[in-house]
Amino acid sequence: MTKLASHLYLISPLDVGGDFADRLARALDAGPVAAFQFRVKDVDEHAAAKLADPLQRICADRDVAFIVNDSVSLAKRLGADGVHLGQDDGSVADARQRLGRDVQIGVTCHASRHLAMEAGEGGADYVAFGAFYPSGTKETKHRAAPELLAWWSAVFELPCVAIGGITPENCAPLVTAGADFLAVSGAVWANGQGLDEAGAVAAFLRTIAEAPPRETEGLGDLRADDADVEPD
Repeated sequence: MTKLASHLYLISPLDVGGDFADRLARALDAGPVAAFQFRVKDVDEHAAAKLADPLQRICADRDVAFIVNDSVSLAKRLGADGVHLGQDDGSVADARQRLGRDVQIGVTCHASRHLAMEAGEGGADYVAFGAFYPSGTKETKHRAAPELLAWWSAVFELPCVAIGGITPENCAPLVTAGADFLAVSGAVWANGQGLDEAGAVAAFLRTIAEAPPRETEGLGDLRADDADVEPD
């Protein structure tokens, strides 16, 4: 099997009830997916845990990392593979202390080199940049450019995730720029191209496999001291 330059990181819609477990299984069976992020809002922890249970089992059966969005306490309760922290969700150090050394911790860094370096120094396992495109999933206050991914991957070994409005039609420049993971939601669960979730995953994987390779010439000029000095 061809080694992919970027890997898929699926993010759930806010509504994960009804037949969503079946939809998730179909998506994960359509091709290699690295991670699934459980993202629900305005639900208490007990209810969230009940919703997460079948989805976590589906991921475990397919060796897909199960990541909890925002909540360290829910991640601990579920024994999740990881937690994704926004800028207002607490520190990496606190999450590490509560969850242990083996849990994956990711941090939203918007379009800020400063925040990403801070997260890496704090012990994060990956950083997430975006939004790269307009998104119908959530409000996008920060816009990032592919050059940010190129800079990060040239300077640091810590994996980076691209997020925000990513579709099979627009993801190739992000793959070429150096995104280790593409975080996708609406393009899989609410695809406007007539594809179901399995078709959308397959379309992403085709584009990733066919994306032009990253050009490394000139990346040595992208220095850490070009980074923004104030957090976004």
